Amino acid sequence: MFAYGGILFCCLGYTFHKRALCFQGEPVDESSVKKMILTFEKRSYKNQELRIKFPDTPGRFMETELDLNDIIQEMHVIATMPDLYHLLVELNAVHSLLGLLSHDNTDILSFRDVVDLLQELTDIDTLHESEEGAEVLIDSLLEGQVVALLVQNMERLDEQVKEEADGVYNTLAIIENMAEFRPGLCTEAAQQGLMQWLLKRIKAKIPFDANKLYCSEILAILLQNNDSTRELLGELDGIDVLLQQLSVFKRHNPATAEEQEMMENLFDALCSCLMLAANRDRFLRGEGLQLMNLMLREKKMSRTSALKVLDHGMIGPEGSDNCHKFVDILGLRTIFPLFMKTPKKMKKAGTVDRLMELHFKYLEAVQLADKRIEGEKHVRVLPLPPSDMVKRGEILDDVMEDEFYLRRLDAGLFVLQLLCYIMVEISNSGISQLQQRVHQILNLRGGSVKVVRHIMREYAENIGDGKSEEFKESEQKRIMDLLENF
Repeated sequence: MFAYGGILFCCLGYTFHKRALCFQGEPVDESSVKKMILTFEKRSYKNQELRIKFPDTPGRFMETELDLNDIIQEMHVIATMPDLYHLLVELNAVHSLLGLLSHDNTDILSFRDVVDLLQELTDIDTLHESEEGAEVLIDSLLEGQVVALLVQNMERLDEQVKEEADGVYNTLAIIENMAEFRPGLCTEAAQQGLMQWLLKRIKAKIPFDANKLYCSEILAILLQNNDSTRELLGELDGIDVLLQQLSVFKRHNPATAEEQEMMENLFDALCSCLMLAANRDRFLRGEGLQLMNLMLREKKMSRTSALKVLDHGMIGPEGSDNCHKFVDILGLRTIFPLFMKTPKKMKKAGTVDRLMELHFKYLEAVQLADKRIEGEKHVRVLPLPPSDMVKRGEILDDVMEDEFYLRRLDAGLFVLQLLCYIMVEISNSGISQLQQRVHQILNLRGGSVKVVRHIMREYAENIGDGKSEEFKESEQKRIMDLLENF
């Protein structure tokens, strides 16, 4: 890096007003924005010309550097008018800005200022002010391989230098803004080197800082509902990276709220990855089950998230290998005490008794929710057309039915369904004492086998397809077969 860049930065000596309302004494409108962009283009070209002509003599293009910096600062005002973003594209300014990111020297002012400008232009609130202008800008940035350029620049930055560490942070903000506005670009961004850089930065042996926290957040965003990025992470040995970073919290709690947030981001990323079958195998081979089991035993802050990871890793037919391994490593010995947590007066009760206790607890909660919903159904009815001969006032549309079902799930129906699933499973285990005990407690507490069957039939009707209709049908048949013998 050239030393002159730091001197330039100190010599500027002015306060940047990013919300300036005038340009060269004129009110900012479409005409003045065009003049501003054309001025930027001229100064950018002049700077580039002199840099090529005098590559080893910074003094020859120092003045053009300052001029270029000035106009980039003034261009921040365009971020207040997203409806004019199309001018940045039409007048080639986006292409020129991206070109400045390719400077060999990251210490120059224009490099840092371009990152700051792009961050403000892509501010998520600003983008939503003009969807049309935002779409044009994002399209142009992606066409110019903006993510690849940003990643290349982060590779060159030295985060031991505060200004360059800030540059990394601001660069990540650009990526987050674009990903929030257009989630579909996550796949392309990950493939342009971002995923690899994030994993490298997360596992770097340097003290925890704001950039590491931000990297964990971006990683979690990339992996949300995206099998392509999940697969890429697995291929880059990302499962091992996540497990290594999380292993720190096996016996130690995060030191700060920020570090706790990073830990949760990494857990979320791991859970997302385990939605892909291939990553479950990588998780198994990477001894992820053993790590999660140890976290459960240590009773640290990581405990709840470790339980969530196990749920993602062992659910469905693709999780059968992990289920078998978890039993082999005596994981049930860890899980059962967590499941019990029964009041002292019930301390001597057995596991089945605890199961039934929870069944009645959640059944009562769901029944209360059902009463509230039934009351609303008589009020929230959709009037039918006059031509319809069906009696008015009793029909709800599909949207409302879905809403009510989700509310019932939140009220405890999902947990109740799982509890009933376990009751039905153990009753079909071939151990007659278990089935007898389940029915005995149901009778003693005024419960009903019919209620359990109804809950399980409803569960079967709403079961997901697990990415294949065949899985859905086989699981529904399996549940119905279990109910026959309950």
